[in-house]
Amino acid sequence: MKNIVISTGGSGGHVKPAIALYEYLEKDNKVFITTDKRGLMYLKNYYSKYKIINLTKLNFNFFKIIQFVGSFIYSLIQSIFFLSQKKINIVISTGGYMSLPVCIAAKIVNIKIYLLEPNQVLGRSNLFFLKHCEKILTYEEDIKNFPKKLKQKIVKLRPLMKKDIFNIKNNVNKRKKFSILIIGGSQAALKFDELFNEALTKLSKEHDIFIYHQTSKDNENNLKNFYIKHGIDHEVFFFKENLYEIFINCNFAITRAGASTINELVFLRVPFLAIPFPYAKDDHQFFNAEYYFKKNMCWLKREKEINSEILYDFLGNLIKNKNFIDEKKRNMIEFNKLNFWDHNLKILKKTIE
Repeated sequence: MKNIVISTGGSGGHVKPAIALYEYLEKDNKVFITTDKRGLMYLKNYYSKYKIINLTKLNFNFFKIIQFVGSFIYSLIQSIFFLSQKKINIVISTGGYMSLPVCIAAKIVNIKIYLLEPNQVLGRSNLFFLKHCEKILTYEEDIKNFPKKLKQKIVKLRPLMKKDIFNIKNNVNKRKKFSILIIGGSQAALKFDELFNEALTKLSKEHDIFIYHQTSKDNENNLKNFYIKHGIDHEVFFFKENLYEIFINCNFAITRAGASTINELVFLRVPFLAIPFPYAKDDHQFFNAEYYFKKNMCWLKREKEINSEILYDFLGNLIKNKNFIDEKKRNMIEFNKLNFWDHNLKILKKTIE
């Protein structure tokens, strides 16, 4: 048995794979998660197993830099104390700037570091620690921005997902209406949401549709009022811990392209249109979606390529021609033939031991 810390940032893109890793490793090891305050809403079921280590985000302003340096020194001391107190053998980082103090602390006290890169582009913090890690876990061997001379450090997994997902019956839409899931995410969700208003209003007058819509907390009430005003059946929400439980009720999804979200959509056979967040670092969301687009499992459009008329025509065509969705589903079924859980568990045990 080993004592393991999984270091993660506070966004869903970092915390979700950290939770999945926790579930893979907890049976044979003592596992803790470190995150910042943003990650709390994802970790309420792990309250005794996580540690909050906050780090002020770096801003290139003189006073903010001073604040960052002070925050970094404090979080580094916290990390060293925590790793020593818990007698940690291994640190696994899922990336993000929040991983810096924990990984540097691990280096200082001579603890082995492993990295996880869930995206199709190597993150900057993972690149920073790549030379100092034992191995890096990825979902593909051909990761963009990855140094060729360090390719031997890659250990390829299938996408990591919570164990509950593997017990869900693949999607059988319980509603008679055509159900569409819209996942706006937390970044610039308002602009993303407004892309659909006119198209959905027009579409609802011609077809029986039901809309599930995940949005930012600030825009939740506005969206509810919009759907009520136009008589569109809906469920609007800011956060659901197990969003994948809604996936199985959906015929189709429109989403940003965070790795965890689109991996779960593919596993649960929900065809989707990916509209990547245009300001994601290194355009990683585009490349996440492009991976599945090339395998003919989804549609992919840049935000600037989308308007109400295009969306209306696209969605109307999908509703009328189910063959387009069925084709994507068949490709997802083929992709998912391998038993992800057992496959990943075997590789993780071998890698860490």
